[in-house]
Amino acid sequence: MNKNISIVGVPMDLGADRRGVDMGPSAIRYAGVVARLEQMGIDIQDRGDIQVARPHLFTETENHKYLDEVVEANEKLAAVVSDIMEEGRFPLVLGGDHSIALGTVAGVAKHVKNLGVIWFDAHGDLNTGETSPSGNIHGMPLAASLGFGHKRLVNIGGFTPKLKPENVVIIGARDLDKGERELIKRIGMKVFTMHEIDKLGMARVMEEAIEHVSKNTDGVHLSLDLDGLDPHDAPGVGTPVIGGISYREGHVSLEMLADADVLCSAEFVEVNPILDSENRTARVAVALMSSAFGDKLL
Repeated sequence: MNKNISIVGVPMDLGADRRGVDMGPSAIRYAGVVARLEQMGIDIQDRGDIQVARPHLFTETENHKYLDEVVEANEKLAAVVSDIMEEGRFPLVLGGDHSIALGTVAGVAKHVKNLGVIWFDAHGDLNTGETSPSGNIHGMPLAASLGFGHKRLVNIGGFTPKLKPENVVIIGARDLDKGERELIKRIGMKVFTMHEIDKLGMARVMEEAIEHVSKNTDGVHLSLDLDGLDPHDAPGVGTPVIGGISYREGHVSLEMLADADVLCSAEFVEVNPILDSENRTARVAVALMSSAFGDKLL
């Protein structure tokens, strides 16, 4: 794994339309992410935060809340992530709501022709303006990266699609909207719901997931929404869903990813310190990051 990591924060809450998650990057830094990774011998470059416009008035375009601002921020992020990849470094993006995956994936996919993705999430993030119950863009980034949805989201970074369905695996899903379920079946995407995790065990799920996203790909992006974990372990998220991945299952998953040595980029999103207790969720995020980059007890 590339041990030269560049961190970039995206203080965005517009995709979730709920205040607080914009403070996620600060909370993760406060939880000691730089020191933790440097102790592992990793070269860290913190590039600071993307500037996110804060509109004075609520805006909505075709059931896409804050479309202009979300697109603007993600175009900036895509350019920064692309620069990091150009420098031969590993981009580690700190969110912010999950709409920032639009920019992260766009920036990485410019350099990794056939990109695999592991998407840890309680939700599918596969809505479009036609299917979304809320109009919140943080429920749309995976669909847009696959080429489905509003043309401005789909074309962030100047090209589409960024991903192929057969190269993506969702892990931890337990709250899917009707339109998302229909799209998953139509395109044949691999999804491990909590049912499969309970039935098969996390180790087997990860073995199958890693094999799936590594086959015929040139690198794997990790997109980890902290609401993929159970709210008992990660309470500071905007859309918690009970019955999720445990803290230990999360570590096992990322330890196995580190052992597989397939990651080329990662993002950790949806840490909301306003809803948290003593920065607990940010500290969980930092611990999971250390596992993803190879930290072990022995």
